[in-house]
Amino acid sequence: MSPSNTPLPVAVIGAGPVGLAAAARLVERRIEPLVLEAGGSVGANLLAYGHVRLFSPWQYNVDAAVAAQLEATGWRKPPARELPLAAEVVEEVLRPYAALPEIAPHLHLRTRVTRISREGFDKVKTAGREHAPFVIHAIEDGEEVAFRARAVIDASGTWRTPNPVGASGLPAIGEEKLASRVFYGIPDVLGAHRQRYAGRRTLVVGAGHSAANALLALAGLAGSVPGTQLAWSVRSPVLQRVFGGGAADALPARGRLGSDLRALRDNGGLEFVSGLRITALREEQGKVTVEGVDATGNLRALTGIDEIICATGQRPDLDIASELRLKLDPMLESTEALAPLIDPNVHSCGTVRAHGHRELSHPEPGFYTLGVKSYGRAPTFLMATGFEQARSVVAAIAGDIEAADRVELDLPETGVCGVGAAEVQPLAKGCRRPTVACCS
Repeated sequence: MSPSNTPLPVAVIGAGPVGLAAAARLVERRIEPLVLEAGGSVGANLLAYGHVRLFSPWQYNVDAAVAAQLEATGWRKPPARELPLAAEVVEEVLRPYAALPEIAPHLHLRTRVTRISREGFDKVKTAGREHAPFVIHAIEDGEEVAFRARAVIDASGTWRTPNPVGASGLPAIGEEKLASRVFYGIPDVLGAHRQRYAGRRTLVVGAGHSAANALLALAGLAGSVPGTQLAWSVRSPVLQRVFGGGAADALPARGRLGSDLRALRDNGGLEFVSGLRITALREEQGKVTVEGVDATGNLRALTGIDEIICATGQRPDLDIASELRLKLDPMLESTEALAPLIDPNVHSCGTVRAHGHRELSHPEPGFYTLGVKSYGRAPTFLMATGFEQARSVVAAIAGDIEAADRVELDLPETGVCGVGAAEVQPLAKGCRRPTVACCS
């Protein structure tokens, strides 16, 4: 722990794209960062799906402050319009940035934060609380350690806390017992995980871009390996959100992802089950039977499943900040002020406006949640949104409220204008929102 008379750094939890963008903004303002990363590398969550090609080009995947500090060393930006693999973002941007002398001494890898509090103050005590430094407990290389900080930026993400297969928000009955048959996230179907799915029947659960990536990869595998079968289960009977705006999408790769998935379904390239709310998984004669309730309320079972890919999204880990005073939306578990802007029951990813420190703060002074974790359980996010969050929050920490309140974000349209209770509407001519947040 730092001596009490030493100027304290600002702690950044998570060394992904948004966490390192926050560190870059701190360096830019001559504030010492303290970056704590649970993984063995910066961008550890990105590396977990490093084989996936992002639908957003490089121009949206490199923070301006990170780029400026790298360019001072002779580094060159990747071609703005090219689509990187997730791993390439780590190799070409995050690792070179983490090696800079302004960052490397302040970066702690293999350091998993376990709890955050105020030094000498539990959650209940108020008088003088705002003047107490934060104390951060962590496990670093297997040892318990503690850090002190003047402010904390939690950009730890949600990738390591996936939602379950079960539709109720709880694991389906039997899901934990059959965990070895379930992959949470986006497996490398055509690479490292090929043998797991080749010649087998796989069910993909979920209606987002992760599910689309998995299904299209499985379709490619099925084209070359006889006996490979795929099924797709979604909870909602309406799929316009995942099919997206097609040619109207300002990110062509995102539009193609939805269009290719629609074509796969329409051409009979998979077994498709809509409106299925999964309640239980059972093993029968070496296969998995998936049970649930369909959109009409009738019981339904899918039999003969070998593997399940769960692509139902993620949720935030709120335990580390349980001793702080947070104001969270009871539904989304995002910051309360942000929730009305991102509620997926009301908005598509094409109708969320840009936001900054005021929507990302908590009643606990000096504590902010950034990046995909700031969205709680809402399913849509774009890296560039996190970069703008970092710029605004660090400006607020530095006391530059004028800069913190400015909106400096221009994101691509999704080709989807809004969402109602029944369906998502295609983007109408003239439906233009220049400060929207979009999907990842």
